[in-house]
Amino acid sequence: MNSIVESFYTWYSNSVRNPKYRWLIVLGTFAYLFSPIDIAPDFIPIIGWLDDTIVLGLLTTELSRLAIDFRNERKNMKAQSTQPTEVTTNAVEVPIQ
Repeated sequence: MNSIVESFYTWYSNSVRNPKYRWLIVLGTFAYLFSPIDIAPDFIPIIGWLDDTIVLGLLTTELSRLAIDFRNERKNMKAQSTQPTEVTTNAVEVPIQ
């Protein structure tokens, strides 16, 4: 069972690297959570809540990945802007005889 979950997670994380698709997943999970239509109705005690829990976990994962990517991008931009640039001179050396 664990290898099935790991293989699904690997497939999912490799297929959703584009932030555009991540935003589609975030919007889709919000729509699913707030819509009255469910895969398993909520009046079934445990199974009805399980699908909502899985979708909520997916939403949390994607939002945290977006936040981490945004933070890393900001760090890289700051690091690049604070690095000293090389100063080159156009001096020509003339040997004295």
